[in-house]
Amino acid sequence: MRIPRPSELIRLFRDGPAPSAVRSAFEGASGRRAAGFGRAFGSHGPETLAAGPTLRPRARSAHANNPLVRNAVDAFVAETVGAGIEAISAHPDPAMAETISGAFYAAELDADGRTDFRGMTAAAVLAVLVDGEAFFVAERRDGRTVWRHIPAEFVDESDTRELSDGYVVAGIEFANDGTRRAYHVRPQRPTDLFPGTHASIRVPAEDMLHVFRPLGPGQVRGVSALAPILSTLSEYGQSSDALLVKLKATAMHVAFITDVNGTAASAYDAAGIGEEGLSPGTVYRLGIGEDVRTAFPDAAQDAPAFLKTMRQQIAAGLGVPTHLLDGDLSDANYSSLRAGLLPFRAKVEQFVYHTLVPQFLDPIFRRFVTDEYLAGRLDLPDLAPALKAEWLPPRHAQVDPQKDMAAAETALRLGLTSRRQAVAQMGWNVAELDSEIAADRAREAGLGLSFSTGGDDAV
Repeated sequence: MRIPRPSELIRLFRDGPAPSAVRSAFEGASGRRAAGFGRAFGSHGPETLAAGPTLRPRARSAHANNPLVRNAVDAFVAETVGAGIEAISAHPDPAMAETISGAFYAAELDADGRTDFRGMTAAAVLAVLVDGEAFFVAERRDGRTVWRHIPAEFVDESDTRELSDGYVVAGIEFANDGTRRAYHVRPQRPTDLFPGTHASIRVPAEDMLHVFRPLGPGQVRGVSALAPILSTLSEYGQSSDALLVKLKATAMHVAFITDVNGTAASAYDAAGIGEEGLSPGTVYRLGIGEDVRTAFPDAAQDAPAFLKTMRQQIAAGLGVPTHLLDGDLSDANYSSLRAGLLPFRAKVEQFVYHTLVPQFLDPIFRRFVTDEYLAGRLDLPDLAPALKAEWLPPRHAQVDPQKDMAAAETALRLGLTSRRQAVAQMGWNVAELDSEIAADRAREAGLGLSFSTGGDDAV
């Protein structure tokens, strides 16, 4: 039995009786809640390709305009990248490893020249979360590769076709064996209003970084991490607006006067109404009778609890603790904060080492070392050992530093971890840390100073 190509699956999916956005199993793309167990979810390839172009602008709008989404997404980026994920060369020669690491962070790798490698990493994570994918195109400058971050829509999603020796799916060209061969990118200047007005340019796969978290096999393009919450966000906004209108109406003391017998001498318009609109302290004549009634709308006492439940659903959909969504720490303590942060950090760590390292960090590091080696700027007898790097994530903020340090001390004393691992969990490199400590001790000895670790016993 022949397995259909992704392009064939896309064609079958798009040839259905309804537009793809309506048939999409992603509620955020269809704009409607699914009843029961939801819509049937087909192959990940066609489903994500059909929903991606619709989900992306909606996710961008939510990130740009919704303070809850902005706070949660920025918190995820900060936890993932922090001040930067540090690259430590894994070269067996410590001196050469230090040289490679220093050269890597001294290099200007951003094609726009507005940030460094750490900033590029943060931009990639943000794009993966909001757009669902991040694209970086390689450019050559002075014998070195620099990388330009391009919007996801620049890779032509409308380009799906068969080739004599392969096929193109949503702007990505594949060989017959399924390996990625090239990307078809639309050139555009920042001032261009319509990115589709230019013919696409074929960029070899080795000159393109495509970062995304696949939901399943067969997926070609990424899907925004905001997809599970877009419908809930819309309902949350509507509920908040309705509550705000109700609160405004509650603040207005309004009286209505009705002329029961039609004998009132006051002037009315043709409809029997003397005033229009609502304003505080206003008395409205409704005609036919002079019966005074006051309006006090229900204050909706259950609304705050309902909105809190919806915020919890939004936080769960984004995979962040609720307090990183709304900033509410009124019910938090050390145990609850730590219980919420630990699984969140596990998700971040999984994303870093399963997605960010193989798709973004390692390729850039290998390309840099190769360029330096070919240009003669690195004196290496063999290139292969220099292509590997150890990536140190940022130091996690500690809820209670004293308790965390005590736990680390106990683990070290019982032999349950190594000092190298304990230092790495704090976002530091053990070799650099030891060098700094040794330098401090030498400087103190040279100045005749002596500091103990006891705090109160310092001399």
